[in-house]
Amino acid sequence: MIVAAKAPVLAIDGPGGSGKGTVGQILAQRLGWHFLDSGALYRVVGVVATRERVSLEDRPALARLATSMDIRFVPRTDGGAAAVLLHGGDIGDQLRTEESGKLASIVAAIPEVRSALLQKQHSFRRLPGLVADGRDMGSTVFPDAILKVYLSASPEVRAERRYKQLIDKGFDVNLPRLLDEIRERDARDAGRAVSPLKPAQDACILDTSQLDISGVVERVYGLLLQRRPG
Repeated sequence: MIVAAKAPVLAIDGPGGSGKGTVGQILAQRLGWHFLDSGALYRVVGVVATRERVSLEDRPALARLATSMDIRFVPRTDGGAAAVLLHGGDIGDQLRTEESGKLASIVAAIPEVRSALLQKQHSFRRLPGLVADGRDMGSTVFPDAILKVYLSASPEVRAERRYKQLIDKGFDVNLPRLLDEIRERDARDAGRAVSPLKPAQDACILDTSQLDISGVVERVYGLLLQRRPG
């Protein structure tokens, strides 16, 4: 019998706005695999900590908060972003703001939080397989993934994509400020001491600047078929 720990993993990493979340969810639906948006886990920690007045400098309290969270991802039938359920309630709208992204980047740099969430991330690995997107899925969380993909794009392209997403959702955003925030988060994520943002040594690097989502999906799906025919 194949145990859950051997369930195949497709790891998709990259900076914010590279398209990894959308690509990961589409591929998970196509494959019939489970889906993990690891960035959402850190966003939830940041949002809930702020809501419950837990200081972002209180590392033990943040770690306890991360350990206690019951989070599930439920794909939507209309192809939209997967619902993020915290203790059974949809918290997705609270995670799509730029403020939640800033909070996520801050708590993600805390070793105690990363350690607390590592086992939770591993728990998503179940048969028939898992598509995991984040910033260290291939390099740290699932080093034995059957395929590791690192999606990249210029900060300008990623800022424009994020700007359009937020405008479509009714948010009032400023493109130059958004670009500055993306550059700041890139620097913070790449410079943190634990699991910094960088491609795994054996990752396939794909620049998505000139590709639409469907193009990226087909490229990654083709790479997966090469590793796992059929």
